Amino acid sequence: MSSETGASQNEKTVTNRTMDVAVALIFMGVSALVMSDSWRIGASWASDGPEAGYFPFYVGLIMFIASAVTVAQNFLTRHPDLGNFVDRSQLVSVMQVLVPTTLYVGLIFILGIYLASAVFIAFFMWWLGKYSPLRIIPVAIGVPLALFMMFEVWFLVPLPKGPIELALGY
Repeated sequence: MSSETGASQNEKTVTNRTMDVAVALIFMGVSALVMSDSWRIGASWASDGPEAGYFPFYVGLIMFIASAVTVAQNFLTRHPDLGNFVDRSQLVSVMQVLVPTTLYVGLIFILGIYLASAVFIAFFMWWLGKYSPLRIIPVAIGVPLALFMMFEVWFLVPLPKGPIELALGY
């Protein structure tokens, strides 16, 4: 066994087949939800044309059938794709963005979108960009401030508020 083969063995995470099946099952679940909700609001043809859920129901049905075919193909094939879906270094890169972004979404509910965005921008510029505070601070404050002016003041579109905006009366 060569060292290259041994290294690739350590890098394995999940197979392409597993991901195909997992994503297809998720799509089947979403499709079932779309179909059931479309049926609830009316998915048939009325005297004046299609009801509100008619087209979404059939789009959901097509998605469900396509996903079911994907699952069936993956289980019935004689030569499943057991190749590695992603190696560990790629997974680490994805997680370096996914985890902070998930935390950012949670912070929006606590701090509001503008303060959470300032923290998010500053963190990424510091952590992945390796920028100095002299570059981080103006961007981390300027971008959310510009977005605040655009949405709250000019367009009058309210976005999730935090303690700073509430204290300012917005």
